[in-house]
Amino acid sequence: MAPSFWRTYAPQLARHGRTAAYPLPGHYPWILDEPGQVIGPHDVVEAYATAIRRDFGGRPVNLIGHSTGGFVSLLFALHHPELVKSITLIGAFACGRFEGQERLPARLLRVPRVGAFLFGQFFRRWIATQEQFRWGSIECVYDKGCPWQDNRAVEAMEDVRLELKRARPEDIAACIRFMSATTLVKDLPRISVPVLNLVGANDAIVPPAHQLRVSKLLPQAQTVILRDCGHLPMVEHQARTDQAISAFLYGLSTMPAASAPLAPASRRASTIAGLHRLLGSLAGPMEQSASRGVLSAQDWNIHHGLGEGPQ
Repeated sequence: MAPSFWRTYAPQLARHGRTAAYPLPGHYPWILDEPGQVIGPHDVVEAYATAIRRDFGGRPVNLIGHSTGGFVSLLFALHHPELVKSITLIGAFACGRFEGQERLPARLLRVPRVGAFLFGQFFRRWIATQEQFRWGSIECVYDKGCPWQDNRAVEAMEDVRLELKRARPEDIAACIRFMSATTLVKDLPRISVPVLNLVGANDAIVPPAHQLRVSKLLPQAQTVILRDCGHLPMVEHQARTDQAISAFLYGLSTMPAASAPLAPASRRASTIAGLHRLLGSLAGPMEQSASRGVLSAQDWNIHHGLGEGPQ
């Protein structure tokens, strides 16, 4: 999601302390050196590493990534674990083709000889007007009567459209090609940091089955499934999304320091136990899978003010 969108829908906890919202590769203001130049995983992660070291003095950070931002966050944690404290995924994926599925823009780019032209036409038409852009994005939400229709959402989406208009279609295409050619699925077990995975049960953009597989492959993943929710939990269920993120990060910050480094299995058990203790003290009845790794946030009742805890 564009940095401008986070100005409206950033989690409350992220509004306390030092935060930064970075653009996706090829998205304004990240202009590639040459229009549509080929970019690879190394180019992407090193650009983010430079920015994070600059903005946070080399200290590890809590990453929050929506959709492609989640994909990039996982990629970054693989290459620079020393700069990552935790990851929150929202409607995220670990494979540019969703394990066999491709979105229309990616399919257009794969058409021989005329793919780039077709994509350019599609992209320019999509962002041509405010109404066209919103209708082209309507499948992102499950309940079309949710806050997607209020002034805040309309203004936020218009900011996103205007940022896309400042990007070059060739650079957006380069980002899509990079994602389509990259899969992290086999590497997910190597990501050792705590991960919160927020999944919209009715996500029409990234299949929930894929998102749940991501959780299964991550060593330290906690998964919250939001019912009646599509690809934009921070819009469709903003309060519940904020509560889940706050509980996750607050739980990590209040865990007692170990006297010696924990082995991966012990660290995972300690993190999960800490999160369950926190949720147990704050939440009302909730549904939970037998594995104790998937929580339903639909009936949560977390106290207000949680986001003011230490980061």
